[in-house]
Amino acid sequence: MSNAIEKVDCLIIGSGPAGYTAAIYAARAALKPLMYTGMQPGGQLTITTEVENYPGYPKGIQGPEMMEDFKAQAERFGTDIRFGYASKVDFTGPVHKVWIDETTEVHANTVIIATGASAKWLGLHSEERLNGFGVSACAVCDGFFFKGQDVAIVGAGDTAAEEATYLAKLCKKVYMIVRRGEMRASKAMQQRVLNTTNIEVLFDSETKEILGEKSVEAALIYNNKTKQERKLDVTGFFVAIGHQPNTAIFKDWLDMDESGYIKTIPGTSKTKIKGVFAVGDAQDKVYRQAVTAAGSGCMGALDAERYLAEVGIH
Repeated sequence: MSNAIEKVDCLIIGSGPAGYTAAIYAARAALKPLMYTGMQPGGQLTITTEVENYPGYPKGIQGPEMMEDFKAQAERFGTDIRFGYASKVDFTGPVHKVWIDETTEVHANTVIIATGASAKWLGLHSEERLNGFGVSACAVCDGFFFKGQDVAIVGAGDTAAEEATYLAKLCKKVYMIVRRGEMRASKAMQQRVLNTTNIEVLFDSETKEILGEKSVEAALIYNNKTKQERKLDVTGFFVAIGHQPNTAIFKDWLDMDESGYIKTIPGTSKTKIKGVFAVGDAQDKVYRQAVTAAGSGCMGALDAERYLAEVGIH
């Protein structure tokens, strides 16, 4: 199979808020960026219904619509946006090689990695069906819609504990569903959960089904110790069992933490390889918000522009 080779100054891999913002900045700096969207153009925001916490949209906006706005702005300044996914990379030389869909070979002087992360799900059909209709993987994004209501959250780590206490401030009642007989969260986070009066922790429990026709109406929980089923009357169901960064193809080249998030030089988007930058949820496991991803996309483009100037390419 003969590969077509394309040479560019700036290649952006991924198309969420981080990738599109990087494209806007890179295009305005005349870097003529080429972007490959990945298999989910727009990233996680395309499976988010209402976005109300992004500045500049006072009435809120649908996630997919917001990503269309980002895309249109990137295209307006000349970004070449194409559908396709990066299947392999070779970062040995000063020119970085990236294979797209195993057919196109791109030689790029700079690469901005904006491949994002994907939420881990329980794998229930009802969870998939009601995703965006009461089922969510982000309490900070969607908790507001369940003010004064009863909700459930699945998870046992620090993120789940943090999101449970966040929801407890907004919701009447929070059921925290923990699969084992103990939480994995740090002692301090566990104490916060246990000291919050409107959080009820259900240990040794797993979700059998999420009930509801058009939106979440209840959750069916099974206790592995007592062997009893219990129906929770909840209108919101949050999944907080972790995220998986979409970074597997870079693992032989870049430093990552134990979960696969790319390590960058603090305060920058720079990776250990000159000319390769990582932005958004591919390197951020702490904040994971559209606005922080966009901010880091801006950093990636500015870092790429400065790098090209330093090596005398642009």
